[in-house]
Amino acid sequence: MWSGVVFEHPSTFDTLAMDPNKKQEIIDDLETFSKSKDYYAKIGKAWKRGYLLYGPPGTGKSSMIAAMANFLKYDVYDLELTSVKDNTELRKLLIDTTGKSIIVIEDIDCSLDLTGQRETKKKKKEEEDKGKMRKMPSRRR
Repeated sequence: MWSGVVFEHPSTFDTLAMDPNKKQEIIDDLETFSKSKDYYAKIGKAWKRGYLLYGPPGTGKSSMIAAMANFLKYDVYDLELTSVKDNTELRKLLIDTTGKSIIVIEDIDCSLDLTGQRETKKKKKEEEDKGKMRKMPSRRR
């Protein structure tokens, strides 16, 4: 399912060009999160963190992801939702990731319509199949 590629991106929080206060907020949040696994277990919540990075190409989203991964020493998985055919396959993919990983879903705005497209395609196929069954001549003995 996942193909293994060694993650070698030089970006760190020291090399990121961004507001120092925002950068420190993110670092503090990552440190707090990384030390809170027991707390999450205690309150019965999944130990996970989500960030939504957005902006035009070349604004540092990939560099931010790399800085986070290098800071936490986490694996990075790049998930292309258009290649996932259903929720079962998505679940299997996510289960196959390591416990300490960053899952990157690029261009999620383009992928959000996939569910609607899949449902439309499924309904269209069902209607076509029903139409074929109606058109089939009945056989008499």
